[in-house]
Amino acid sequence: MSGQIPLLVLGDTVLITIQVDLHDRLAVQLRDDLSALLARRGCSGVLIDISALDLVDSFIARQLATMAATARLMGARTVIVGMQPAVAITLVELGVNWPGLLTALNVERGLAQLSEDHGVEQPRA
Repeated sequence: MSGQIPLLVLGDTVLITIQVDLHDRLAVQLRDDLSALLARRGCSGVLIDISALDLVDSFIARQLATMAATARLMGARTVIVGMQPAVAITLVELGVNWPGLLTALNVERGLAQLSEDHGVEQPRA
């Protein structure tokens, strides 16, 4: 991998699957890449799969919240999917609050949530 996380556009949704250790610099790069993509493509849904992450610290949590807030200002809803139980427990213990950010157990439910709640067009396989 070239040090970037791929952003896949499927229909009106940006799919981000994080399969590497999300360190601080990479999280900031992802935030900037997502903002630029939303400005170019105008997608109305963002789905971020964090199922491969064993750890989400307060900086990464803040970057995820910033991505969702930025996307919201640019007209897109964000759903974070695949959170492992240990990550959820850690975020609660850290007092992380993600107002307005949606979560779902997996990609399928996240896409359904975007489609049902916000009228985002489902990607076609």
